Amino acid sequence: MLKSTIRTALQNRVLTLAAAVALCVYGFIAAMSLPVDVLPDLNRPTVAILTESPGLAPEEVEVLVTFPIESSVNGAPGVERVRSVSGQGLSVVHVEFGWETDIYRNRQVVQERLAQLGGRLPPGVTPHMGAIASIMGEVMYIGIASETISPMDQRAIADWVVRPALLSVPGVAQVTVMGGEVRQYHVKADPERLRLYGLTLADLERALADANRNTGGGYVRSGELEMIVRNLGRARTIDDIADALVSTRSGQDSGPLGPIEHAVTVRVRDVARVVEQGDPFKRGEGSMMARPAVFIAVSKQPTADTRRLTELLDERIEQLRPGLPADLVVNADIFRQAHFIEAAIGNVTEALRDGAILVVIVLILFLFSVRTTLITLTAIPLSLLATFIVFSLWGQSINTMTLGGIAVAVGELVDDAIVGVENVHRRLREGLAARRGVLEAVFDATSEVRGPILIGTAIVLLVFIPLLALPGLTGRLFAPLAAAYVVSIAASLVVSLTVTPVLAYFLLGRRDAAAAAAHQAPRDAAVLRWCKAVARRAYAVSLPRPGVVVAGCAALVVGAGVMVTRIGAEFLPTFNEGTAVVTIAASPGLSLAASDQLGRTAEELLLEISEVRSVARRTGRAEQDEHALGVHVSEIEVDFWREGQKPGPHDSRMPPADPRRRAEVFAEVRERLSHIPGLYISIGQPISHRIEHLESGVQAQVVIKIFGEDLGTLRDLAEQVRSAMDGLPGVVDLQVERQTLVPQLRVRVEPDRAALYGFRVGELVDTLQTVTGGKVVSQVLDGVRTYDMLLTLDDNWRDPSGHTIGDVRLLSPTGAVALISDVADIREARGPNEIARENAQRRIVVSCNVQGADLGSTVAAVQRAVHSKVTPALPTGYSISFEGQHQSQRRATNAILLLSAVSLSMMFALLYGHFRSALMAAQVMLNIPMAFIGAVAALAIAGLPFSVASLIGLVSLCGIASRNGLLMISHYLHLMREEGVPFGRDLVIRGSQERVAPVLMTALTTGLAMIPLLLNADAPGKEILHPVAVVITGGLISCTILDFVVTPTVFLAFARRSAQRLAGPATINRKESES
Repeated sequence: MLKSTIRTALQNRVLTLAAAVALCVYGFIAAMSLPVDVLPDLNRPTVAILTESPGLAPEEVEVLVTFPIESSVNGAPGVERVRSVSGQGLSVVHVEFGWETDIYRNRQVVQERLAQLGGRLPPGVTPHMGAIASIMGEVMYIGIASETISPMDQRAIADWVVRPALLSVPGVAQVTVMGGEVRQYHVKADPERLRLYGLTLADLERALADANRNTGGGYVRSGELEMIVRNLGRARTIDDIADALVSTRSGQDSGPLGPIEHAVTVRVRDVARVVEQGDPFKRGEGSMMARPAVFIAVSKQPTADTRRLTELLDERIEQLRPGLPADLVVNADIFRQAHFIEAAIGNVTEALRDGAILVVIVLILFLFSVRTTLITLTAIPLSLLATFIVFSLWGQSINTMTLGGIAVAVGELVDDAIVGVENVHRRLREGLAARRGVLEAVFDATSEVRGPILIGTAIVLLVFIPLLALPGLTGRLFAPLAAAYVVSIAASLVVSLTVTPVLAYFLLGRRDAAAAAAHQAPRDAAVLRWCKAVARRAYAVSLPRPGVVVAGCAALVVGAGVMVTRIGAEFLPTFNEGTAVVTIAASPGLSLAASDQLGRTAEELLLEISEVRSVARRTGRAEQDEHALGVHVSEIEVDFWREGQKPGPHDSRMPPADPRRRAEVFAEVRERLSHIPGLYISIGQPISHRIEHLESGVQAQVVIKIFGEDLGTLRDLAEQVRSAMDGLPGVVDLQVERQTLVPQLRVRVEPDRAALYGFRVGELVDTLQTVTGGKVVSQVLDGVRTYDMLLTLDDNWRDPSGHTIGDVRLLSPTGAVALISDVADIREARGPNEIARENAQRRIVVSCNVQGADLGSTVAAVQRAVHSKVTPALPTGYSISFEGQHQSQRRATNAILLLSAVSLSMMFALLYGHFRSALMAAQVMLNIPMAFIGAVAALAIAGLPFSVASLIGLVSLCGIASRNGLLMISHYLHLMREEGVPFGRDLVIRGSQERVAPVLMTALTTGLAMIPLLLNADAPGKEILHPVAVVITGGLISCTILDFVVTPTVFLAFARRSAQRLAGPATINRKESES
């Protein structure tokens, strides 16, 4: 089949080149249309269920809301984990499904389960599913601020002008607004005046609801026309609400002739004040540059192109600006993920370009011919464009991982072409064209190496293909890298068998044939002559001493094995996103106002750091926001100046003249914020935080989860774990999840006492809800804008310095008057601020980040400390789980090692099928441990821990290193079989010398293509690819050097019998030679 492919291409040379040109055009169009993102699709199918239950404490939320929802979704098809948080008035349940499930089907399953809840939830409490958003989260933060416009008007503009406009942009999943003041119409009832008129809060509530309705009236005809009837009763102003009728009662006035009966009309203004003000129970605040602001977060849909979406959002904001107040500042450059994407894609693209340039230099130095270099280089653009076409058909995006796979492969894309072109060039110079003709000479020379080319490429692909089956997050992250590598290498194989021989015919055929006819001896490049001379000296030393060579190589492998256990481990390298998320947590129970002030102080301290470009903060949470934080927690988005970045129109600061490294800046952040007493501080980055949250549900690198029933016991155990971890090397940002007791005022209805006054418990509880927290009874419409009407008590009756809650008078349905203290027991107590659950168990988390040490050794120290100090005294029914990045790293490593074992087995089987000799197959694979030596040494020299990224580099080395050994051993056998060279020292030296050029060129093109990824390791986009490049480069160095020493020596010492058997006429694989 391979021969027929080569012959068909040569016989249809013009058509082959035309097809290549068409491929270039189509590939370029496909590349331009591919979406661009920073990372592949990492969206684990997860459905968030949000349930607002205003006024309920966490204990009631857990029992009445969260537990029924959890029970309904647990056991649903495909569900793997259910996490929940029950807080003040809010339940958030995350239902996680398997990675390969369909999110739309999952949402349907959840919706069906929620529909089965029936009446199990409290009245008026309805669960809602969150939007389908990308794990990459918010793509843009927008700040709205003004010195002259009130916070209430700012929030109205954000809610009713900016948010709808942004939601209409294709690709936007959710727009969350927080900060400012949400406009409400408050009806503040006076209990004393209600009593004077014989009315209750329930009467006032019914009156407000009845007096604020519109209805339809059908149609009326007027001649040939008909008119729609609208019955308008809704209030439009404060006066409309105040004038609403509450009751009409009979009254008497004294007159000259006696008492006069008349009707007493009671309006809302007679028993309450109506005012327009903000929500007194809001749970979130926003800030920008340490000043109050309305904070808008825009989240994208999973498949949206972030850069294109950002452009559309900018266009929509610019369209809005003319219609906004002139003194309203709309800053859309607080944070935008597109900055990181552009930097990351730009850096990887530059690395790819520079790597290709280095490949060109290597080819020119070794081939010493412009024509052969041009022929070889055509493999790069054709393979890349073919890859983009395949990605377009698969629906893949251009991201750092797909570009990384291409960057890793770029040096190998020319390998197959190198082998073919070098052999054609050499055979033509040896005079093959004179005997066979140019066309047949090119065909014969290409066919001669087709076996090693095919087997070598198949080995490389066999190593990477199993990576496509990696499960979970690791698979989603690295499978696109493997796919890009596999597709581009496969494309290069096709190019080497079709386009390369055709170009060789046109550019080399007659020229090299003429040189051979003129008896011009082939002349190697100076670099190649020097390399061959060095190799000959190495043979002279190694060939007589096989025992020393084997023992020395074995010792190096053992040393590398020992070294790999000491260099540490981590899951993934740290990203350099150019932004940071600084989370500060005060003691639960702190008011929103006090927490807002602490957050503002933290912002001011951060703005004293010269590398900080801007800060924006959100304290607490927004309405219907699954990112449910207590009001004691603030997240500060810190944007740093990037290299070469110029100040924008909203920037009030200048970039530093000499910026410091990220670690130094983060250290100063921690040091400055440590001056605020009583705060827990955690520093991370947006994407890194989301990946951590995806795996463990917690935004931290190291996560210890404690499961059990009693909240007090969980808090005690968490404190013990924290004490055990405190002071361990590498542990920073150590904190216990803030599930603690906060002050509560418990109003417990006493049924017997309530019955004496004629109160039913349900009616009384509803009344108490209005008294203590207010109750939304209707809405006021202003065009399409809707504002809540809240019924509550007048401020004088809620002021602790005046009347207490117990002094509030209630009027029962029977007309009896009672104080709240007469019918209920009121006392101060303490209760949990929130209750976290996972897989139907309560849990608490102790977490930390790692700095100044590797993740593996830090987690090992943490496990030893916890197992020695906490685990022995663990109560019955309680358990401890270690999660976070270490668990992810261990799972990923085990999966990769298992798949690698499958790959190596398949590789051995392929080599055995090619050679029909287990010894030859084993000798080819001997290159793998030789590559392992350099890979581990390179990690140690670079000071890098062993990570999933470096393990991917090791996997790729298995194929690259084996291909070099295959080229040499296959050539030894070719010389014996086709040219009758007898087995011995001369065979090994000649075969090795003739393979110096292709082996060195394939190694150098691959290795030098990695150099751009080795430089500036912490540049955005290179973080994950840098360890891959370090491992490949180090492994190629050791493998290539040892290959010219170990492979000839071992072949000469141990392969005589097998080689002679394979070279014999009876043992030639006829099927392969005829294929």
